[in-house]
Amino acid sequence: MHNFDVPFDNNQTERDVCMMKLKQKISGCFRTPKGAQMFCRIRGYISTLRKQGIDLLEALVNLFMGAPMFPVFKAE
Repeated sequence: MHNFDVPFDNNQTERDVCMMKLKQKISGCFRTPKGAQMFCRIRGYISTLRKQGIDLLEALVNLFMGAPMFPVFKAE
């Protein structure tokens, strides 16, 4: 209750899917399956960067400059 870095709940998957459902509610649907796939790919990349504590603006600038940051997979 004193560490605000810990999320209120432990359901990260639900939070990741929330943005997709919000997009569907606003626009009604995705126009094409390819559009839905691209949306998911972008959101997945951003979500992974956030989870790893990487600066989003810097990562996106690097991405568009042709030097994308790749996530680091840690063995558990």
